[in-house]
Amino acid sequence: MKLIINGEEREFDNSFSIEKILDELQIKDKAMAVAVNMEIVKKDNWNNFIPKENDKIEVLQFVGGG
Repeated sequence: MKLIINGEEREFDNSFSIEKILDELQIKDKAMAVAVNMEIVKKDNWNNFIPKENDKIEVLQFVGGG
């Protein structure tokens, strides 16, 4: 399955939930918010939300700074 994550095309062998995708990308602990096709997906729904082919996913991460 092809997804566009933060502007970068990614291929996955199977359909995964948002939570599993974040695990695969090793960014689950850093993710603060996720939008699929410009629609926010609540964190409570990450385990149940399965993106479709060619969906555009934006993952917002916490970045510390000063």
